[in-house]
Amino acid sequence: MSDTTSPDPRLDAGMAMRRRVLGDAHVERAGAATTAFDAPFQRFITEGAWGTLWAGDQLTLRERSLVTIALLAALGQDEEVAMHVRATRNTGASERDVAEALMHVAVYAGVPAANHAIKIAKRTFAEMRDETGETGR
Repeated sequence: MSDTTSPDPRLDAGMAMRRRVLGDAHVERAGAATTAFDAPFQRFITEGAWGTLWAGDQLTLRERSLVTIALLAALGQDEEVAMHVRATRNTGASERDVAEALMHVAVYAGVPAANHAIKIAKRTFAEMRDETGETGR
């Protein structure tokens, strides 16, 4: 997906927010993988999810991050859970925050969904620590 300035402020805001939350490398990979088949979808999520929802002013990035992780966990969206756990580097959500959000998943969406997401989050946080040499947060 092209990342040039557009006449659509929501697309521009969305691309900026997407980069802020997911990081340049992720956005570059997604852009490089975009084809004519999914270009309309990529634009849709960049404008709608990133340029409207994530760019809103009612919740902090940390709060949006936790809500998103909890919803994705409840829906069993494994790859998206891992991607948004990785994004906590940029949103300010801590491992403890994510663990708490996943406890809410257990109560309100079911223990199996939370248990599975906890495994994904633990693995993802461990990979993040390995990449940076961190010991935990």
